[in-house]
Amino acid sequence: RLGNSEVKGVVESLVYEGLTGVFEVDPRVAKAILEKAVLAARAREAARKARELTRRKNALESGGLPGKLADCSEEDPRRCELYVVEGDSAGGSAKQGRDPRFQAILPIFGKMLNVEKTRVEKVVGNDKLQPLISSLGTGIGDDFDLSRLRYHKVILMADADVDGSHIRTLLLTFFFRYMPELIEKGHIHIAMPPLYRLEQRKTVAYAHDDEERDRVMAGMKAGSSDGVTAQRYKGLGEMNAEQLWETTMDPERRKIIRVQLEDAVEADQIFTTLMGDKVEPRRKFIEENALAVSNLDV
Repeated sequence: RLGNSEVKGVVESLVYEGLTGVFEVDPRVAKAILEKAVLAARAREAARKARELTRRKNALESGGLPGKLADCSEEDPRRCELYVVEGDSAGGSAKQGRDPRFQAILPIFGKMLNVEKTRVEKVVGNDKLQPLISSLGTGIGDDFDLSRLRYHKVILMADADVDGSHIRTLLLTFFFRYMPELIEKGHIHIAMPPLYRLEQRKTVAYAHDDEERDRVMAGMKAGSSDGVTAQRYKGLGEMNAEQLWETTMDPERRKIIRVQLEDAVEADQIFTTLMGDKVEPRRKFIEENALAVSNLDV
């Protein structure tokens, strides 16, 4: 009878000889195994960096949460909101106009990373996504832990134009690929800033699209002979702190949309098609759906 160590040695020898034979017959198998090993190593390293990035630091440690994050004073995550705001200008107004008791502000700026085309270690180290990962506190990928979420309402606030839509799409791609539970559990929302500010004497109203603008203007003109002044916002940066609060941040008056994941398979296919590195499927999608576009800002 062979002992345990002898049995282990025989098995290892057979496995080695078997794999060696397979590798010699078809080197592609060896290449595929090595590639998977490298990917696994990268994933482990990225998870380690994510743990270090999201670890809370006490008063004796340097670093901590991102410098651009204006945190809130509320300690119960269920009552906390994080506004991810496009641009430093809008971020400054949001910080001034927010309710600091429960609303935190994280400005983002510059070109966002398309995670659909990027390896996980670059996602963790990206200077645009790193502050977001650190602020949320959950980690990403295999290291994700929903119980560590610091804000139970994450609100994406970008300009109401094509660039703003692109930034929201890039952020949603990141959440879908690396923090899908945030979407599944209803934590991700999209802010709906108005496109127009309508003023008649001391009466001020806001509209989110052309149809609402025309309807509101008609009502204002019907109630007074004075003319109505309409201002179209080019971006969030054109709003001062008071306007941003009353239109987009005040829980009593704001419009926000909760992002829902109704069909994970279909969503996966769409993100892969639209955000992936293969051009032909994206071109085909655009050609098939171009005539169905109903809201195009050019």
